[in-house]
Amino acid sequence: MDKNKDSHDASRRTIMKVGLSALATGVSGLAFADAQKIAQSSVMYQTTPNNGQACEQCIQFVAPNACKVVAGTISPKGYCVAFAPKPK
Repeated sequence: MDKNKDSHDASRRTIMKVGLSALATGVSGLAFADAQKIAQSSVMYQTTPNNGQACEQCIQFVAPNACKVVAGTISPKGYCVAFAPKPK
């Protein structure tokens, strides 16, 4: 049996294990990041409507004063660039 080949195979297995472990950690980290909400300043949140568009008309709005994607207290009459109208 070739000692160099065995050593090479063991190194490749170690690299694969470390790589798969890092990948799994990265994927779980992405899931956690997705669970976090965006800061109001990042989406230019304002407490007044914009051209008739208001948070209460957005699919992301959670009554009485929250949002699925934006952090903090949200006014039903507010607006941000993440606005997505509810289906009619």
